[in-house]
Amino acid sequence: MSKLRVGVIGVGGISEMHIGGYKANPNVEIVAFCDINEQRLKEKGEKHGVTHLYTDVNDMVKNEQLDAVSVCTWNCAHAKCTIAALNAGMHVLCEKPMAMNAQEAQDMMAAAEKSGKLLMVGFVRRYGNDMDVLQDFIRSGYFGELYYAKANYIRRHGNPGGWFGDKSRSGGGPLIDLGVHVIDFVRYALGNPKPVSVYGATFHKLGNRPNTKTAEGYSSADKGSEDVCDVEDMATALIRFDNGAVLNVETSFCLNVDDNRGTIELFGEKAGAKIDPELKLVSEANGYMTDVTLKFPTALSFDGLFQKEIDHYVDCVLGKCECRSPAEDGYELMRILDAAYESARTGHEVVL
Repeated sequence: MSKLRVGVIGVGGISEMHIGGYKANPNVEIVAFCDINEQRLKEKGEKHGVTHLYTDVNDMVKNEQLDAVSVCTWNCAHAKCTIAALNAGMHVLCEKPMAMNAQEAQDMMAAAEKSGKLLMVGFVRRYGNDMDVLQDFIRSGYFGELYYAKANYIRRHGNPGGWFGDKSRSGGGPLIDLGVHVIDFVRYALGNPKPVSVYGATFHKLGNRPNTKTAEGYSSADKGSEDVCDVEDMATALIRFDNGAVLNVETSFCLNVDDNRGTIELFGEKAGAKIDPELKLVSEANGYMTDVTLKFPTALSFDGLFQKEIDHYVDCVLGKCECRSPAEDGYELMRILDAAYESARTGHEVVL
């Protein structure tokens, strides 16, 4: 069998996860890179032995006979690059968030339908080992009906800088960058119910606090001294779904809290679960309240996480399986984010 010819559009930080996944998959040959930053493009080409380099996505999709691409650009370029690749007859794996808004996501889905090619969204948390274990319990009926959830992704001082803080390129702050992960995680665990209403609030009180002396951890590949910061630094939302379930989510780049946090809690009729970072099950046994931890690793492991996602994408392109994170789910997530930002703007609930 001939190998899939793959290209990567946008070779900043997250692209390394995609590139590594493709290089480790025996069914793939990486043929071309595209990026508007010529220096970075050249460096990535040399690092990975890729010689077909482009600064314009239209030139790449016109000149290269590719089977599939990954779109790893700024959020503002997701729709443009995805639609260009789909129109050229290529399958697309687009990083999260799918787009800047639901309208762009809808345009991307229309292009995928017209081309007959796969459009997959990079909801990598769906492929985590913690999700695998959680799904084992959900499928067995262990929790009964799951009707309420809480999720947070809180950074005390963690604005990545660069394009992440520039609304014109990112579309927003921690809600669209971090919140998307935990909102999708919960929605996927609940069986992908559709959102029916959202109440949201955002705050821009602290900015990126550039003079605070502490390690930030992850930083944008284009972070510099002239960083813009016009996105929210904290956001919260209450999301109601069509199956009656409700999700309360909190996320921040900067917040006066004692430490970074990332917890997900699910509450069901028979039992509940908390991931922080290990999975704990809470229920009752023989008339007693009971907490259960597993003799099995349940904290999210990044070892092989993106590899699982890339391998799944390749299998989907080869027709071996059905896509676990289709464009339709990305669109529903964008509807939630649009509603949260609109609710924050108006101070009122948005009914979808």
